[in-house]
Amino acid sequence: MLGFSFRAFSFRFRGKTKRLFTLYHCFLEHPGVGLHPIQISKYTGMRFPEVILRLDSTNELFVKLPKRKDGLTRYRLTSSTAVQSEEAVEKMILSAAKRETVTLYSLGLIILSIFAMGLIMIFPYETIGN
Repeated sequence: MLGFSFRAFSFRFRGKTKRLFTLYHCFLEHPGVGLHPIQISKYTGMRFPEVILRLDSTNELFVKLPKRKDGLTRYRLTSSTAVQSEEAVEKMILSAAKRETVTLYSLGLIILSIFAMGLIMIFPYETIGN
C-alpha cells in the first residue's frame, strides 16, 4: 500500500466481493439479530479491522444499529437487502464491482491520454514537404 488513501478514489466493491459475500452470508445465517463486529469476525474468520471497514463503507448492504445501553454497536442487513434473494444481492455486488472497475480503467485511460497529448505538444514534428 502507498501509505495514503484518497477517499474519493477508494473502491468499496472492487476486489472485495468475496469478503462482502462472506459478511452477507454471515448475516443470513443469523437472521433478525444485530451482530457486533467481533462476533462477525469470529463467525467469518476475517480480521476485526477489515470487518469494521467493510461494514461501514457499504451502506447499501449493512446498517449500523443505535448503540445499546452497554455501548455496543451492532450491525444488520439493510431492509432492502434482507428482503432480496441471494442471487439478486450477489448480482448487485458484482455489478457494483464491475462499475468500479470500468471507472478505474476510464480514469487510467484519461490520464494516459493527457500524458500522450502532452508528449505530442512538447516534441516538435516535421511537416511533409519541407
